[in-house]
Amino acid sequence: MVPWGHGGAPARALTPRPPPATFSGMPTLPELLREASRTFAIGIELLPPPLRDEVRIAYLLLRVSDYLEDNEEMDPAVKSELLRAWERVLARVDDPAALLGTLEDARDPTPDALVARHAGAVLAGLERIDPGAREIVTDYVRESTLGMARWVERGSDFADESDLDDYMHEVAGRVGYLLTDLFAYREPSTLGPLRAEMMEPAREFGLALQTVNVIRGLHTDRDRGWVYVPRSFLGDFSGPASALFQLQHRPTALAALERLVRKAERHLDAARGYVRSIPRRHHGIRQFCLLPLFFAVRTLAISRANPAVFDAETKISRGEVRRIVGAARLLGASNAWMEWYCARLAVAG
Repeated sequence: MVPWGHGGAPARALTPRPPPATFSGMPTLPELLREASRTFAIGIELLPPPLRDEVRIAYLLLRVSDYLEDNEEMDPAVKSELLRAWERVLARVDDPAALLGTLEDARDPTPDALVARHAGAVLAGLERIDPGAREIVTDYVRESTLGMARWVERGSDFADESDLDDYMHEVAGRVGYLLTDLFAYREPSTLGPLRAEMMEPAREFGLALQTVNVIRGLHTDRDRGWVYVPRSFLGDFSGPASALFQLQHRPTALAALERLVRKAERHLDAARGYVRSIPRRHHGIRQFCLLPLFFAVRTLAISRANPAVFDAETKISRGEVRRIVGAARLLGASNAWMEWYCARLAVAG
């Protein structure tokens, strides 16, 4: 699953996304970010420097972890070994040369593989950022990477919602902590005193975005053998989770989808509280947080009770993304407007 609640912004295009670009030379980190996620690139570019560079690096490091976690060609034991090797590289325990050589051989036509091939450049970027910010980023990416390794070893059997939350905490909740610590580090006089009270809604924000990712990825995750639906969501259904998508089980699948949507909405309530706590003067940080919030709310609206999510990705149109971005940039300083706009986006149609 994509990090950022491990990025939770929905895809923009109504047509299949083209394969990642090839570069005649070494791509810049902003170019890599745009290829990895054009939607998140929009939000990250709204952050003030040097926070913008620090969040960009964190995102790209997590995409390397994501490449290893989601790789469809590797055996789980190999994925776990490489995730743990990546964590040791980040901890400066292992020399990166061997792992970087392996990552440079990634030839999957995916954004994650593109970032993995350039992991050396991302590590070099990590070394260039402020030491305090580097410690925050490194510590949380290491913890998230180890959490991914643990779940790769365990497999995708989610007995109940607490199991799913445990997984989502590793890949998204920790990202909420990472961002909050970076925000407090860069704005110590205003956000520093709020850090402790922001941490729990920060985790909830990550879980909200990751729950939306689960809904968006139901069909693709099924194809790679992972079904992120707790068995407790399936009522009396006793077959393998992958059979949930068969037409004869559609009522059970739709009931599970509704539980996922309601779960995301509960987490999004906390996410709105997180944004409300950010002072209006930090307009770039607020906009960065507002965009994935709005995209998630809108995605839920068009996913609810929609059987198409079992066969294709739920998508927001390119035009709607532009309208959401424009509205957030113009009016995002107002908490009252945020609440009104979320309610508007939550209406299907």
